[in-house]
Amino acid sequence: MKKLLAGCFFVFLMACGDSETEKTFSSLSDDAVILAFGDSLTYGTGTSEASSYPSVLQQLTGYEVINEGIPGELSRDGLQRLPALLDNNQPQLMILIHGGNDILRNFPRQHTADNLKQMIAMAKQRDIKVVMLGVPTFGLLSLESAAIYEQVASADQVPVNLDILSEILSDKQLKSDRIHPNKEGYRLMAEAVYSLLQSSGAL
Repeated sequence: MKKLLAGCFFVFLMACGDSETEKTFSSLSDDAVILAFGDSLTYGTGTSEASSYPSVLQQLTGYEVINEGIPGELSRDGLQRLPALLDNNQPQLMILIHGGNDILRNFPRQHTADNLKQMIAMAKQRDIKVVMLGVPTFGLLSLESAAIYEQVASADQVPVNLDILSEILSDKQLKSDRIHPNKEGYRLMAEAVYSLLQSSGAL
């Protein structure tokens, strides 16, 4: 009986969780465009264009996914580039993975956080859904998502995956160099984004 009650309680919790995630976003329309915005991690440095995460995500979702990643770009430059991309492409959803080059150059984290928040605000002003991936930095013992990503996502109520890039870039078999995934790493990255879109209600 205790097991049955425990099982029912678990199902109840799962049902509540599903209800909450369904309220995050409405489903994308059949003709929706997704904008993948970021730097080299979005561009796909270390693999072919066909193996970049936006290309793999397009195959997984069936939606057009526009790759707007520029290797080496700083968040301040991305902030300047974004408005025209949003207006020209009119996506229903933006995947934001930016700030890694700021971290590598030891820029003040608050400046990066402010830039990310402004990017999110630009999208929301245009009724564009936003999801994020956290970019890793070195923790005490291993790679972990920089704290600003959780802070920004929480403050702006943006669905976020804080783990996948840290996991990929901690595994030599999933990397093409010190800071970029390889083909398999980008595939796992795309699958994580796909799961995030499902859990948020976009798919």
